[in-house]
Amino acid sequence: MSVWPHGDMQVLASGAPMLLVSLSGLTDADDAARARAVAFAGDLDRRRVPLTHLVQPRGPEGPHGNGALRRGDSLVRWIAGRVRAGDDVLLHGYDHTADPVGSWQNGAVPRIGRRTEFGALPRHEATLRLTAARRILTSIGLSTDGFAPPGWAASDGTVAALHEHGFRFCADESALRSFDPSRPSIGARVLTFRSSDQWPRSAQWPRSAQWPRSGQRQAGEHRRAQALEQAAARTAGRGGVVRIALRSKDLRKPHRVQAALAAVDAAIAAGAVPSVHRLLGENGHVEQAGTFAVG
Repeated sequence: MSVWPHGDMQVLASGAPMLLVSLSGLTDADDAARARAVAFAGDLDRRRVPLTHLVQPRGPEGPHGNGALRRGDSLVRWIAGRVRAGDDVLLHGYDHTADPVGSWQNGAVPRIGRRTEFGALPRHEATLRLTAARRILTSIGLSTDGFAPPGWAASDGTVAALHEHGFRFCADESALRSFDPSRPSIGARVLTFRSSDQWPRSAQWPRSAQWPRSGQRQAGEHRRAQALEQAAARTAGRGGVVRIALRSKDLRKPHRVQAALAAVDAAIAAGAVPSVHRLLGENGHVEQAGTFAVG
């Protein structure tokens, strides 16, 4: 791995492995969920790993009944403080409404659910929701030029709208897709605990007393943890970008938190450098966050 000084940061040569860790699902979360997020961020701090916050500006329920995040919210203050210390923010949809423009859909267009809000939108509808989402982010003092679609799925219309309205990249399920011709797209599959992810069969992994559930579910959790760690180490070992994505509800399960941290440790041990999306540099280079400390 080639590293040389660059001010208070370091620039890594193209092909050097990088580690990106993200967390979503806090907009409508309760105090207990946010406390778990703070604890997880602390675990990353001790490893000098920054966190990318996938922010959904508005939710069907919302922290104040009107559905939108507001300047001064405890969550907004926490994220803003984390960003000042080295974390990152990506826009993560608008409100994840199921079938957000249902009236235009017909038999030729697949219906979508809450977790894939931008998965089937035409350009015009995607533009309306992106504009509304950005307006809320600006009003609460956060900003970003990166987008991570809910469910990691972005329609062609969404991609066109992102490009047209000045977003720098879209982090979808299989790549970090750049809209800047001077910056390459990077193929990198996101690693998650979603049940739809393909993991090895249960029979390949022994049961263990450390997992709280028995039987098939226990074996499923075990193999996901093992596969996550192995995929992180393998991707870093071949010089790729390791993308570990957690949802707020994943933090309710201590074994998932431990599995994610084990994957982080495995990636770092294999040479991956912790970073954030905004430090993706030009001409195939990526930059490592320099001093990272949260008071």
